[in-house]
Amino acid sequence: MSRTGRGGAASAAVVLLGALVAGCGGGGDDGKDWTGLPKGSASVDGAAPGESSGSAGSSGSAGSSGSAGSSGSSGSSGSSGSSDGSGAPSPSQDPADVPEAKAPPASVGLLAGVPASVRGGVITLGKAGAKHTVKVYEDPRCPFCKKFEEGGAQALVRPLAAGNVKVEYTIASFLDRNFGGSGSANAANALRAAVGTGKFAAFHSAVFTNQPEESEDAFTPAFLLKIADTVGLRETAFLDAVNGNRYKSWVRTAMDAFTSDGISGTPTVVVDGKKAPSDSLYSETSFGKVLDEAGIS
Repeated sequence: MSRTGRGGAASAAVVLLGALVAGCGGGGDDGKDWTGLPKGSASVDGAAPGESSGSAGSSGSAGSSGSAGSSGSSGSSGSSGSSDGSGAPSPSQDPADVPEAKAPPASVGLLAGVPASVRGGVITLGKAGAKHTVKVYEDPRCPFCKKFEEGGAQALVRPLAAGNVKVEYTIASFLDRNFGGSGSANAANALRAAVGTGKFAAFHSAVFTNQPEESEDAFTPAFLLKIADTVGLRETAFLDAVNGNRYKSWVRTAMDAFTSDGISGTPTVVVDGKKAPSDSLYSETSFGKVLDEAGIS
């Protein structure tokens, strides 16, 4: 290999290592709409199964202009190079190939009575009048988001259950563009459909518990319904919304909220307007200290 070639390979390795350490990057908007909707098209929020949309939450910026886990713009390290959804093979349609789903951690049971609502592209978990707000920016296919949900996010369970904080989730789907497929968009659609069922918190946790490899387009409607079964989410309206991709336009709205807030990677977490350090996100103890400093307990 030439000296130039060796230098290029070394640079690529450094970029890839940075992505592995930092998180999932690629939230920049290049004008392409990976949900299949015309760019700038009107988005219909849609009512949650069994009830109208809530008013809690906001899609505005929390003052964060960076990402706690950004590794760069779309097409950078971590991307398969596909920008048109052709980079991932189509998932098998054989029911026998749908993976088995695991139940989420038992701790999510403490959130059984916590309400969820939607406003614009943001899903809010918690009481609208809660004193504190934590903004969480995630992509369902991002492995570092799973690490956050299994680590730092566990420190939010008791404050949420006590009504001391509300969590505003902005669900991105840029990894579908980076790796191909529609798994992130499918999962975002299902998460939106879970609002109003009384099981959003449990289903959200279960989605990350059952997250496939980042490059695998395994979040199919069939798999998402198996995941929903683990938390007893079987309402007809939910099933129809998942199978029929009812909230496809909302998925676009959520991605627009992600980019308009200046976020470039996941997970990004903002606590009462202050971006949490990325190295605090993957441990319940470390993120608990961030919450303590903000007066959240």
